[in-house]
Amino acid sequence: MSLQLKPYKKEFDYSYSFGVFPTVELVANRPQSVLKVLVSAKGEKNEGVRKLRESCRKRNIEFEVNDRLVERLSPKENSYAIGVFSKYEATLSAPGAHVILVNPGDMGNLGTIIRTMLGFGVADLALIRPAVDIFDPRVVRASMGAIFRANFQYFDSLQEYSQMFGHHLYLFMTDGEVELKEANFREPFALVFGNESAGLPDEYRRLGASVSIRHSQAIDSLNLPVAVSIGLYEATRGTFEN
Repeated sequence: MSLQLKPYKKEFDYSYSFGVFPTVELVANRPQSVLKVLVSAKGEKNEGVRKLRESCRKRNIEFEVNDRLVERLSPKENSYAIGVFSKYEATLSAPGAHVILVNPGDMGNLGTIIRTMLGFGVADLALIRPAVDIFDPRVVRASMGAIFRANFQYFDSLQEYSQMFGHHLYLFMTDGEVELKEANFREPFALVFGNESAGLPDEYRRLGASVSIRHSQAIDSLNLPVAVSIGLYEATRGTFEN
């Protein structure tokens, strides 16, 4: 390919998966988006790299051993493999459960949340702007490649989302009116979480049912990925009880 690869910037129409496992997930789940796979000679004996080579061969994806380019593109830690892929659209499905993040600002948190969602059988993520770039390699890496199995879509407001989808909204707030264990999640539902520092604005209460996760007074709030994990566990518990 003739593309001159450079360290990632948001305005690029392509991005990277750093690491063997995220790149295996990329090739397995989004082969149509893969531009090429780069590997380091140091990792050629790695079982995952061998699997990557074979997967690329079967899918006619360019596979290149290029230590210099891998080193130049990688973050501080060394990567045995880098997937180069075109950015793509993966819009939300209408019938399933959704997670909505309002103004998320942390790359690692976003990746962790995507991976957690899939663990609880939820593949659809709505992002309310302003929000971090979901294609940033730090998000991809934190998700361990789970992003390539997820659907995601940006909206300018929660109201815009609601006009498109008729999901029942459950808004997670530290002073929510209903405790999580008492919440009745009516399908189709969407779990709504605010950003890491400010949470959800108080005016959001009128848009759905406000829910709280009870915790001790030793902290003021839970970490966002932890709160999402607890909310997802409770909302999807019936799916995994049998």
